[in-house]
Amino acid sequence: MTIVAYVLVAGPLAGTVAAAAGARARTAGWVSAAGACVTLAAAVWLAVGQLHRAPLRGLGGFLYIDSLSCFFLLTVAVVIVLAATGSVGYVSAEEAAGRLSRFQVRLYYVFFGLFGGLMLAALETGNLGLLFVLIEASTLASAALVGLEGRASSLEAAWKYVIISSLGVTIALAGTLFLFYSATALHLPADLRLTWPYLYAHASALAPASLRLGFLLAVVGYGTKVGLAPMHTWLPDAHAEAPSPASAMLSAALLNTGMYAIIRFLAIARVGLGAEFPRVVLLVFDFLSVVIGVLFMVRRGPAGGRPPGVNIKRLFAYSSVEHMGIIAVALGFGGVLGLYGALLHTLNHAIAKAVLFLTSGDVALRYRTRDSAGVRGLLAAVPVTGAALLVGSVAVLGSPPFGLFLSEFTIVRAGFASASPALPLLLLVLLAIAFVAFARITTGMSTGETESAGPLASPYSGRAVALTAVLPVAVGLVALLVLGLWIPAGLGTLISHSITVL
Repeated sequence: MTIVAYVLVAGPLAGTVAAAAGARARTAGWVSAAGACVTLAAAVWLAVGQLHRAPLRGLGGFLYIDSLSCFFLLTVAVVIVLAATGSVGYVSAEEAAGRLSRFQVRLYYVFFGLFGGLMLAALETGNLGLLFVLIEASTLASAALVGLEGRASSLEAAWKYVIISSLGVTIALAGTLFLFYSATALHLPADLRLTWPYLYAHASALAPASLRLGFLLAVVGYGTKVGLAPMHTWLPDAHAEAPSPASAMLSAALLNTGMYAIIRFLAIARVGLGAEFPRVVLLVFDFLSVVIGVLFMVRRGPAGGRPPGVNIKRLFAYSSVEHMGIIAVALGFGGVLGLYGALLHTLNHAIAKAVLFLTSGDVALRYRTRDSAGVRGLLAAVPVTGAALLVGSVAVLGSPPFGLFLSEFTIVRAGFASASPALPLLLLVLLAIAFVAFARITTGMSTGETESAGPLASPYSGRAVALTAVLPVAVGLVALLVLGLWIPAGLGTLISHSITVL
């Protein structure tokens, strides 16, 4: 199993090696997609193999994989496959149109693979210090993707992302150090004071004051990576300026990696401090995130009722702020229902947001704009893309029969079971507002009157390349539908075991 864990991390690096060796865009893309498929196969193998076994340990505690790790590894691996497959057509089309040079294409695949590999490595470590190092390294790798196109706006977004995220992760480092300090009375060897399973096992003996401060700093620090308000300000710019497959990775994989770090700290804090303090901290930040995400999605239309133009990728980014807030609200509600809903929503949101960002890439290639005002009548002009945008929007808004409806319903039930009715009722109101604000934009793009200019001809050269724009979106939508109607037994067991870990 240890070898499988190494293969899992190495899979995304196949595209990095191919690009560094000078492969052309299409070749590097296919190699990256193949490596991503190997990663997904390894993640499934690892999840099945570890389901009824003790956690996998190695390298003096630096390697630690339990059921919770396997769940997040599987989620991130799915996103990497979708994004890597979508990159083949998107990057080839951008290069053919002259918007990316061969050097930029090579940089894209080099840092795409590094970004994926570093996130997966972060999910495989049991050392909270190494977790910090790997998440910070993933920030640097993904920043290169944000500023890849070299425009003034993309370079500004990349610098903003690096500065804010690095500041946040530095705060998380301070939280990690306070957690280390809280364990000084345990007389553990220094290398075990940052190892998650040992800290969790001795959490009741940790110094409460240091643990309390450490948890608060970790939520603020890693919450910056997650996009929790008010530390979310980097997220809309970075998501809007990055190439669309990279935006899918940022929204559907990077944010979940940050949430994984918060969950590890949360488990220790609940044992060492009781449930109330972590619950209050999470609910304050999390409801603020949902409110901020919803408010920024609300747009007023001009006279005549036509929605104003908004950058659709920024719209999707604020939706990510909202949904990460929902996941953290579920963690705050706690209990079996809350944790189950949080993990199920993590998977559903990751798939849905990958689908939407990949679809936005196809729209941008065809219409040469990311402004919703310049895109009308998608269903008539480009039926497949229009249908994908419409169905993906319905799915991410939590409509039945898609998976996000089931996970949001579970979270609301958890709220009514563990807290006052006011909080789940407030969540329902915010979800309703988000539904109207989001759907008004995407529905107008899909069903509005076709503009005279219309879309450009297909930007993809060859059927195989064109298929890479359709296949990951179709697979993602089918997965969301399946998860709304039926939870596979293996996935349900993996989520249940992950709850047991916590």
